Parts: sequence; C-alpha cells; structure tokens
Amino acid sequence: MKNQFLEAGQIVNTHGVQGEVKIVPWCDSPEFLLQLDTLYLDGAPVKVSAARVHKGNVLAALEGVADVNAAMALKGKTVSIDRSGVVLPEGRHFIADLLGLEVLDAGSGEKLGVVADVLTPPAHEVYVVKGEHEYMIPAVDEFLAETNVEGGYIKVDGRMATSLPGVYAAGDCTGQPLQLAKAVGQGQTAAHFALGLG
Repeated sequence: MKNQFLEAGQIVNTHGVQGEVKIVPWCDSPEFLLQLDTLYLDGAPVKVSAARVHKGNVLAALEGVADVNAAMALKGKTVSIDRSGVVLPEGRHFIADLLGLEVLDAGSGEKLGVVADVLTPPAHEVYVVKGEHEYMIPAVDEFLAETNVEGGYIKVDGRMATSLPGVYAAGDCTGQPLQLAKAVGQGQTAAHFALGLG
C-alpha cells in the first residue's frame, strides 16, 4: 500500500520579516516543490502563496503565516506532499516506493536482495540492495533491466557489468561479492599504468 503523503523537505528557518519559511528539499531538485500549491504540515494542508528557489532551498510564503514569529513556530517541521498532486516523468519513481522492492538478476531470476536504501549523490541515484551480499547499484539504464513498482521488483544485470563497450563497472572488475572500493583501486592502478605513471 503506497502512502498518500510523502515527506519532501524540512522547514529549517525563517526568511525575512514577512513570514516566509526556508525549506530544505528532500527531492530531486528544489524546483520540484515549486509546482505544488499545497504542502502538508503535521498532516494538515497549507496553501503556498508564493515560492522560489534560493541557494538550493525553497523560500515559501504559506497561507496563515503572516510574520516572522508564526514562521519561527514552524521551524523543524517536516513538509509532506500529496502524491496524487504530482505527475512524475516516465521512468521516475518516488524513493518511498522503491524501498523494499525485490531485486532480481535479469538473466537468472535469482533474488539478490531488497532495496534497503536509495543514495542520491549528484550524478544519479544508487540503490543499496541487501541480501546475502550488499550491493550498490547505480540507477541507470546500463544496470537496470526493468523497474516494476506495482509488481514489487527491479531486475538488474546480476554481474553488475555494463553493456557499453569500453565502460566498466565493479562487476566487470571484481565479480562476486562486489567490492567497489577494490574495483576503484584497481581502476586507478590501471589508469596510472596506462598513462605511464605507475
């Protein structure tokens, strides 16, 4: 059962004296929150009068919050959104919907584990999969064969190897169990020798 309301950020401070709040977004980008005209605080809907992005955060004027004292009372509150008010681009999913999905080897059908966490570094998401071994799988087409949230699974290249010629991943270098740090070290060593530095 999918949660109707999803946590999307936190009010961390006030901004100015007119009652604006500063929200640290927990979404792909701060611009994501700008498309919403209603946010939820403690489960209650709050209309957004105006919002803009400032230094990676969202500055928002909320209905009923008219001064800095009212805004200060909201500091530390978690901001939620109603999933029914959001249309995600094709191929995108809410992180909350990915957590707990089974991860299967696309070739053999073997269960590798379940999505235990989703890391969000700048380049792309990384799925942390826990099972007999722990895997960190980049959420890119080269590794993901199929994502079926309704079916409860994600199919991946179980070798963690890419299908791109000349592009290598941890599975190409180390095999099972994945030792990403070892693969990185081997890659650095190979690069040094290739450049005549080793």
